[in-house]
This record gives sequence, structure tokens and C-alpha cells, in this order.
Amino acid sequence: MRNLDIFCHILLYFTVMTGDDILTIEEVAKYLRVSERTVYDWAQKGEIPAGKIGTVWRFKKTEIEKWVNSRLTAQNLEPQFDAIQVESIISPDRIVFLNYSSKRDALLAMAENLAGAPQVKNREELAAEIIKREDLMSTAIGRGIAIPHVRLASVTDLVVSVGVSRVGIVDFQALDDEPVRLLLMIAASYNQHAYYLQTLSFFSARLKKANLRNALLQAEAVQDVYALLVKTNSAD
Repeated sequence: MRNLDIFCHILLYFTVMTGDDILTIEEVAKYLRVSERTVYDWAQKGEIPAGKIGTVWRFKKTEIEKWVNSRLTAQNLEPQFDAIQVESIISPDRIVFLNYSSKRDALLAMAENLAGAPQVKNREELAAEIIKREDLMSTAIGRGIAIPHVRLASVTDLVVSVGVSRVGIVDFQALDDEPVRLLLMIAASYNQHAYYLQTLSFFSARLKKANLRNALLQAEAVQDVYALLVKTNSAD
């Protein structure tokens, strides 16, 4: 996984870490919401501050916090809300109501929907990469929200699919353990780094508003969901 994608996950999942000053690979992986293998690879390549005690890697909590903060600052992840034109990336035919209790079934259904967009040129690659990304780290960000996302050469322009689940999806392993009910699947081209991150930040910020989440969950029709998402007045 490219470092830029890792950093956008860190932005969505950033939480306060507690515990001892010296951390294990397992503890760092849990904190960053990535796999232990990813942390090990970063340590081996010198991409994350680490040291060996004997034959095992150990990490200072303060150094890991500084590492995360420096990369969030360096990548300039502050959302630029005015740059996001929702109507250009979401359409009514990219909105689906879901009734799956497993995240894999829900993600495959959404990938199938998103693959119908003209911007997506390889249906099989999209589905495979969405599942691969989810296996590496959860895209659930709490409050019943998940934002699965990929950048692919076979995608010509950024596009979004929206899923409203009629049942709670419990196996997303969200930080707050809340079942996922709202999903936004984002697919973008490799050369859309900034726009990709702005879109992630934009939707994660808007969906923190309880009134919007509740209205989306209570929506009866696709047009109702679409109208809520494109509404210019985003105040509660």
C-alpha cells in the first residue's frame, strides 16, 4: 500500500494512545489500525521510528506520535470543502440500499454498483482492490460510517457510490464498535491524490453530524438520499 493511502487512513482513525512508553509491533499496529506486517515492513525500511532490542522491534510512543503528526502536516490534509462539488461525483444511480449483515457482501454489492460508472474501466479489479484494502485495515471510522476507497489506473476520474444499510454490519471492527450503516465507496485515479484526500475529509466531516446521519438512515428513496448529500446548507 502506498504511504499516501496509509496517511489518509491515519487521518480518519487517529485516536489517543495510552499505555507504556515502549510499544511492541502489535501495539503500534493496533494504534494505527494497520496490519502487523505493515508495521514490520515500515520498520525494516526505516520509514517509521523504531529500534531493536535483541531481535525484536520496539517503538517509543512519543516518537510514533511525532511521526504521525509530521506526516499529517506534510501531506497538507486539511479539507478544502469548497473544492468538492458533490453533484459531480455522486448521482442517484450510484446510491443503493443494502441489506447485508457481512461487510464483504456489502462491499461487493457497492463495488458492483460503482463499477457501473463510466469512470470505472475494470469491474473485477475494483472489487478485488476494495476487498484487499479492507483486509489490510478497516475503513470504518466510527459513528456507523465506513468509507472504503481505492486509487486505480483503471479509474479515469473520481466517483462515489453511497450505501445505506437497513441492518447493522457488525464485522467492520470500528474503533467505537458501532455497527456500520452508512457507506461511501470512493474510487479515484492515481493522479488525483489531493482531490482524493479532500473528498475523504469532506465526507468524514459532514457525516459526523448526527442530523445528517439520521436523515440518511430514515430516507425512503434514492432521491431522498441524493438530495440530503447535495444540499448546500450542511448545518445541523
